[in-house]
Amino acid sequence: MKALTRHRRLAAIWSSRPGWRGWLSTVNHNDVGLMFLVTAFFYFLVGGILAMLIRAQLATPHSAFAGPEVYSQFFTMHGTIMMFLFAIPAIEGLAIYLLPKMLGTRDLAYPRLTAYGFWCYFFGGAMLLVALLFGIAPDGGWFMYPPLTGKIHSPGINTDFWLIGITFVEISAISAAVELTVSILKYRAPGMSLGRMPIFAWYILVTALMILTGFPPLILGSILLELERAFGLPFFQLELGGDSLLWQHLFWLFGHPEVYIIFLPAAGVISTILPVMASTTLLGYRWVVAAAVALAILSFGLWVHHMFTTGIPHMGLAFFSAASTLVAIPTAVQVFAWIGTMWKGTPRLHLPMLHILGFFATFVIGGLTGVMVAVVPFDWQVHDTAFVTAHLHYVLFGGFVFPILAAVYYWLPLVSGRKRYFRLGEVAFALIFTGFHATFLAMHWVGLMGQRRRISTYAPEDGWTAINLISSVGGFVLAFGLAMVLVEVVLHAVVRHHSARNPWRAGTLEWATTMPAPAYNFASLPHVDSREPLWDDPGLPVRLARGEGYLGDPASGRRETLMVDVATGVPEQHVVYPTNTHLPIVLAAVTGLFFLSILIKVFWLTPVAVAGVVALGWLWVWRLGSRNDLGEQPIGRDLRVPNIAESDRPPGWWGSAFLLVADGTLFGSLLFGYAFLWTVAPGWPPPAFANPSPFALVAASAGAALGIAGGVFSIRNNRDGKGPVPGLLMALGGMLGLGVALMVFLAGAPSPSSHAYGATLWVLGSYGLLHAVLAGLMLAFLLSRHRAGYISSRRRAELAIAPVWIGYACVTTALILLAAYLPGLAT
Repeated sequence: MKALTRHRRLAAIWSSRPGWRGWLSTVNHNDVGLMFLVTAFFYFLVGGILAMLIRAQLATPHSAFAGPEVYSQFFTMHGTIMMFLFAIPAIEGLAIYLLPKMLGTRDLAYPRLTAYGFWCYFFGGAMLLVALLFGIAPDGGWFMYPPLTGKIHSPGINTDFWLIGITFVEISAISAAVELTVSILKYRAPGMSLGRMPIFAWYILVTALMILTGFPPLILGSILLELERAFGLPFFQLELGGDSLLWQHLFWLFGHPEVYIIFLPAAGVISTILPVMASTTLLGYRWVVAAAVALAILSFGLWVHHMFTTGIPHMGLAFFSAASTLVAIPTAVQVFAWIGTMWKGTPRLHLPMLHILGFFATFVIGGLTGVMVAVVPFDWQVHDTAFVTAHLHYVLFGGFVFPILAAVYYWLPLVSGRKRYFRLGEVAFALIFTGFHATFLAMHWVGLMGQRRRISTYAPEDGWTAINLISSVGGFVLAFGLAMVLVEVVLHAVVRHHSARNPWRAGTLEWATTMPAPAYNFASLPHVDSREPLWDDPGLPVRLARGEGYLGDPASGRRETLMVDVATGVPEQHVVYPTNTHLPIVLAAVTGLFFLSILIKVFWLTPVAVAGVVALGWLWVWRLGSRNDLGEQPIGRDLRVPNIAESDRPPGWWGSAFLLVADGTLFGSLLFGYAFLWTVAPGWPPPAFANPSPFALVAASAGAALGIAGGVFSIRNNRDGKGPVPGLLMALGGMLGLGVALMVFLAGAPSPSSHAYGATLWVLGSYGLLHAVLAGLMLAFLLSRHRAGYISSRRRAELAIAPVWIGYACVTTALILLAAYLPGLAT
């Protein structure tokens, strides 16, 4: 088959419907990645406009530009948009677009999940944008501290928009994290072991795992605060056993890792582009990977860094201060590796390199001021001043925006197939660099002079006027530079000035595709023997186009790729992807209906939306699989591997495992909150304890035994040709026992509105009941699938997934009952 014929057949299989209608049904990672990026940069524009409004307000004393209420909405939405609607989605979009190409595969692990995540982000962001346009935007700061954001002090709907909208958006982040983690570990080119992965993939893997463990505490905090506002459960009300500091702990358990979740992918961009600009390889590859992992681990031990002024005991202050300075070590390892890379190579000052140099100058200053605020006495002086705001921007703008602009200019030819014609970028960089430092160096200065954060005005006698005017002028220079970048990107899209393939002479696989990259990425999948395959084998792109790699024959008309062994990259399974569908956007819309019903307090819609999500989820999974045994599939190079339907560890098993990492982190955060209220909050021990129910304990024990045994028997009996039905029915009875035990537990719990103890028990019990029901639905689904002919002794993959959820439901139920009943028994 000729290369052009192969291209046309693959394009027909993988391409989306042309025109805007195709955007609504596409599940291709190229389309969805670009949709993420375009939407994220739209929100960057909105957040930038809000920043200019803030600077206009503060340029002069006693400004009448905006009143305090409107100004509060400005700075709240500015921070919210930049953190939740720009930075994280931009990372996701870049990773979704690039990773399959870098890893030598055709798509991510779960294409429909990628699309669903985008539409959740799109609809959740739209909720916040509508609130801003109608003047009812959140106004309690992007960190939403209670009691200010409680029902008493913020009775309007503003806070609810933040709590519900951000929770909706974070479904997208969790979806992307599961997607990226499984894709990096299992969907790589044959031969690409962990040690041969592109450095960018390592950074994204670390970041995705951080999202899975960093975002759930904020999701939990948002749920608890919304429950307090909507139903009066007093988690943060001091007089009823709550404590507003619980929110700060949950928020900063997310908030400090969030800084590194934003920085690490940008560091991955630097580690990818810098060696190419220096015409060499990255110095200290293994050390850089180790530093990224160390930085991720350390970031979860620093959250109290933001709470030094809240009355933390001195021992705690000393520990978290030391930990906060310790992060300078893995950061310095990466910085010195980058400097060493430039030293051993020959740096070329192309436009991406200019932005990398801008990153160095800016981020190092931000890191040094970070060490300053890690010192407790200094932090006490500058806490809640403009100094901290300036430090944050030096870290995030320097550590993220400069690298992301380098990424835009570096990978733009891959997206468009064109090279720059107009040379606006160099002027834009000069304006951005100068404007940024004028804005935020001045802000450090005025912060040291005592200007507080989030103030809407100040008096002339404060002595801040000249500094604020300089800062505002610098802000507008910065904005003008960013506008020039936008203009150049638009001109780049309009002016046809074709680029040669691999214009930067890079060694990574994304440049082995044609430009712009086709929907299928590779006509055949490569075999990888090194970290820089294009440098070691310049003829690889031509051979792949000829179909000389894996899966080079498109005769089957299916979207195919491979799963590999995690460590070695040896091919293990043959994957057939689902095709384009409207299911992700419809499911996201129904999910949005659930959140909207809570926002507008139309609670009869809530169970309708839940039923819709269950029905669509059932349909989502039902469309997968086969009614016929497939046997081993030929993948090229005289190799045959089983299809995923006939494996013991299908993609669904891997996705469930990592989704339960996030789920378990949320549950652990809930237990942490329960322990925190017990030990710190006033009004504890509670007036009355939950009475232990022998029936609930027996039902839970029997249910757990039946559930776990039934899951094991269903797999064993199916393998022996006896069928899985008896085991599935046994497991279903076990989940029924867990559900009954948890309902009895809830019936005996104290009132959830009278004390935080009762409220916490109700949330714990509801969490356990939800997972028992979820596992029961999975078992009912498997019974239906077996009856419909989708499960046989060979097609056993689906049976492997339910036991993971059954085991989780059993463990969490045991912990819930132990946490609820043990304190009462002990006293």
